[in-house]
Amino acid sequence: MTRKLTLLLLFAFLAAVSAVRGQAPTGPITPQPGTPIQQAPPQTKIVTQVSLVSTPATVRDARGQMVDTLEAKDFQVTDNGVPQRITHFDLGGDPLSLVFLVETSSRVAPLLPQLNKTGIVLTETVMGPNGEAAVVGFNDSVDKLQDFTTSHDAVEKVFTKLITVTRGSKLYDAMAVGVEMLSGRPQPTADSPGRRRVMLILSEATDVGSDTKLGAVLRQAQLSNVTIYSVGLSTTMAELKAPPKDTTPHVTPPGTFGRAPFPGTPQTPGTEAALYGSGDLMALAVWAVQHIKSKITDHALELAATATGGEHIATFKNHSIENAIDEIGGELHSQYSLSYSPTGTNNTGYHEIKVTVAKEGLKVRARPGYYVAPPES
Repeated sequence: MTRKLTLLLLFAFLAAVSAVRGQAPTGPITPQPGTPIQQAPPQTKIVTQVSLVSTPATVRDARGQMVDTLEAKDFQVTDNGVPQRITHFDLGGDPLSLVFLVETSSRVAPLLPQLNKTGIVLTETVMGPNGEAAVVGFNDSVDKLQDFTTSHDAVEKVFTKLITVTRGSKLYDAMAVGVEMLSGRPQPTADSPGRRRVMLILSEATDVGSDTKLGAVLRQAQLSNVTIYSVGLSTTMAELKAPPKDTTPHVTPPGTFGRAPFPGTPQTPGTEAALYGSGDLMALAVWAVQHIKSKITDHALELAATATGGEHIATFKNHSIENAIDEIGGELHSQYSLSYSPTGTNNTGYHEIKVTVAKEGLKVRARPGYYVAPPES
């Protein structure tokens, strides 16, 4: 009897276990309300690290003449005050990757005949025999008119066929496209010559309709080692060349400016630029990169050049577009290119770059720095 009872209890236990197993789910269990969900293990934060910083260095003597007799040992580069080891040094020899950014709004229509003739100047004096270039036009839209090519004929043909359309001028959006295009070109390293990344803008300094902020463009240009040059198209000159449209009075007379000049001096593009010294432009360029959400409306082309180590040349009176391009081409092919991998400094925040030479009486122009944003949490 005892034996039968034991067997019955055993059978009952096995049946209960089998029933429980039959009810076990085959997939994930849906949590009940109020039940905490198991979280995935925390991910390691990604720390932004800049692996290579390239800066152009233009050196001039007391007379303003370019100096092309220096060697790598003559230069010292610091990043946030920390001396860096130059890993790549070149004088005008690294081939160029260029984006020619040209305004095609109707506001520059009177200057179109000049723009149509600039193709050969751009190819011969800027591209050179080993350069490659792309062309981007902008008005109310941003249009890639020519992808990167080494063909001088292809670039010249694009400029010959340029037309002006709407009055919009999405300058900052176009600059962002140019930086993005250049960021994919190979950079110089210790083992490879690579290519120097340069954007040359032919435009007014006015932006109309862009979604992109200038500070954001400059920040990315610095991180991508893009140097920006600009030829400022004079809307005043364009208006003087254009046939009269109406007699509506202006707030200020044509060819003058709305800001008061220095006492006792007539207002001209030269005195207008003089209101902003190079030191003020440098400080404003640093501020623009650090405060990308803020809107900047004045001196955009000068700021872009200052922030990246390039140069801005305004065209007015006898300073033609062709002459300005020729000056930029001469500088690019007589310019020092320095590269280093940052060491001994912080990973994020603003990095101040200083380039000096160990010889008296020489003035160096280089990019002021770059900004690395903290990683998103």
